[in-house]
Amino acid sequence: MVLKFLNLLTLTYCDSPEKWQLGLQDPATPSMEGMIFFNSFLTIILIIIGVFVCWMLFKVSTFFVLNKNIQKFTHSSLLEIIWTLIPAFILLIIAVPSFSLLYSLDEIINPSITLKVIGHQWYWSYEYSDATLEEESLNFDSYMLAQNDLTLGAFRLLEVDNRIVLPINTHVRVLVTSADVLHSWAVPSLGLKIDACPGRLSQSSLFIQREGTFYGQCSEICGINHGFMPIVVKAIQVESYINWLISKSDLN
Repeated sequence: MVLKFLNLLTLTYCDSPEKWQLGLQDPATPSMEGMIFFNSFLTIILIIIGVFVCWMLFKVSTFFVLNKNIQKFTHSSLLEIIWTLIPAFILLIIAVPSFSLLYSLDEIINPSITLKVIGHQWYWSYEYSDATLEEESLNFDSYMLAQNDLTLGAFRLLEVDNRIVLPINTHVRVLVTSADVLHSWAVPSLGLKIDACPGRLSQSSLFIQREGTFYGQCSEICGINHGFMPIVVKAIQVESYINWLISKSDLN
C-alpha cells in the first residue's frame, strides 16, 4: 500500500513533460515499471533512515543537556556490532532488487523488429532493418517541427515531422549510433536513455505494453541545437502497424 501511495505521488500520468511536473511519466514498458517501483522502494528506506537519524540526534542532544554531570563516554562493543550490521543489511536489501533490475535491462529477447537510430547534428534518422521497400530498408529522417507548422494541441519543441511507429506487445531491438558527435536517445515513458556514440553501436530492448504517443529528447549536450532534437514514438496495434508499413511501401 505504501509503494502504491508513493507511485501515485511520483507519477504524473502523462507521456510528455508537463508544467510544474515533479514526478515521473506514466510507464509504458516493464522496465520503466521496475524503475518506478525501485525508486519508490528506495524512497521508503530513505524516509525511515532519515526519521531514525533525526530522532537519535534529538534524543542525544536532550540527554546531554539534561544530564550535565556526565564526565565520560561509555564504550559498547555490542552497539558497534549492531550499527555495523544494520547498514550492511540495509545495503543487501537494496542490492537484491537493484541487481535484478539491472540484469533485466541488459536482457535481449529474440526481437521481432529491429529499429536502428542514428543521431545527426541536429536530427534523428531511423531505419527499420526488417522492413524492406524495393530491396532497401525502410528509413527516414525526423526533424523537429517549426512553430509555424504546429497544429492545435501539438507540443512546441517536441513534435516532429516523421514519428517512429512501433507495435505494442512486440519485442523490439533498438540499435543506436551517431554519425558525428555524441547524442543520447531518451524517451522517459519507455525507460530508455541510450548514448549514441560515433563508431559504436549500442543495443537495448523494448516492449511497449499500451498504445500511446511518447515524447523524448536528446539528453546529451551535442552542440548549439542540442535542445531541438525531439523524439516521438507512436505505439499502435500490430494490425495497424502492418497497414502503416503497407502505406509506406505505396508511397515509395
